[in-house]
Amino acid sequence: MTHTKEEFIDALKDRTKQFVLRSIKLFKALPSSEEARIIGKQFLRSASSVGANYRAVCRARSNREFFAKLSITVEEADESLFWLEIISESGILPMEKITSLMNEAEEILKILSKARSNSSHN
Repeated sequence: MTHTKEEFIDALKDRTKQFVLRSIKLFKALPSSEEARIIGKQFLRSASSVGANYRAVCRARSNREFFAKLSITVEEADESLFWLEIISESGILPMEKITSLMNEAEEILKILSKARSNSSHN
């Protein structure tokens, strides 16, 4: 099944939005400890930036702006993945509670990184 460029863009907009919504649910499920609150806020900031910044990518007015905004989105997706690893490895939440969201973060990161490497930023 082939998709048009517009269908792909819309699907990724929805996917990044769903990632943000799932991240909010995970944040709400964190324990009320001080470390969970601090790490959780860091995670939520970066995860919500993935969706917001991808929308900005879609509105870029030039190739240079597109590349710059896409680079920010890649960085935020990678940071989200980092905080998920910290949440798991620190014992804030068990791995089985975050595996699905980590997998989604990894897939989004791969898609965005590939798009960045294929884009012309001149």
